[in-house]
Amino acid sequence: MNSEKLAYKISDLMLRKKGIGIKILDLRKLTTVTDYFVICSASSDTQVKAISDFIKEETKKIDERPWHNEGYTNLSWVLLDFVDVVAHIFLEDTRKFYNLEGLWADAVITEIKDE
Repeated sequence: MNSEKLAYKISDLMLRKKGIGIKILDLRKLTTVTDYFVICSASSDTQVKAISDFIKEETKKIDERPWHNEGYTNLSWVLLDFVDVVAHIFLEDTRKFYNLEGLWADAVITEIKDE
């Protein structure tokens, strides 16, 4: 699966678990580190874990697995690194504090809304 399709797949999985403020940041013209960030917020650490676990379970079914993950110990920010796509699942206050959208403001940002 190409990185763009994977980014949209992950955003859909976030949406299905009621992720808040889902955004895809296209970083291809800005860095070689990754192609996309997919970011969402959750209202509790339980929801952060539920969204993260769901992404890991569902992407495994399409033979995509995170190369690395971190943040499962305190659940205020879980990062799932699929190499070309990095998913960030934040508690709302943590997301505001780190402000990835502001740091990468030059990226093309797509908001994902529930239809």
